Amino acid sequence: MDEIKKPEGEGSACDSRSHKPQGNGLASDSRSQKKVDEVWKENIEKEKLANKGEGNFIPPDPDFKFFVTTLALQASIALGHMVNPETKKTQKDPAQAKFIIDTLGMLQGKTKGNLTPEETKLLENLLYELRVAYLAPGTGEDTPRANGTQR
Repeated sequence: MDEIKKPEGEGSACDSRSHKPQGNGLASDSRSQKKVDEVWKENIEKEKLANKGEGNFIPPDPDFKFFVTTLALQASIALGHMVNPETKKTQKDPAQAKFIIDTLGMLQGKTKGNLTPEETKLLENLLYELRVAYLAPGTGEDTPRANGTQR
């Protein structure tokens, strides 16, 4: 029986004589990945434009400064320095404040040497201010709980 040969470029990515893969297969993968990324970016831009016209909330582009500032804002709410936007009341939650402050401290350690000078200074200042506020009388761990017990 005669062997049927496929024209070059059709069928699999194997050499028809050795049946070994040709190339590393990465070129087509990176092209398809790039196309997917471009399509995704185009869809996001279309969505942003559509939402602008409808008056919907459009979140800002994520960046480190916005992220740590948001965490600091949550810590300030937990320290009772700001009104909680959900309850419309000022409430103290020292355990939550400590957790967020410790989380910011962990981020500081994990990102050391990888931040811009501006990001480093922002994080240092936020941590200093939050730690001082946490240690202020009537704020930290020795604050009476709502049920009257000490921590």
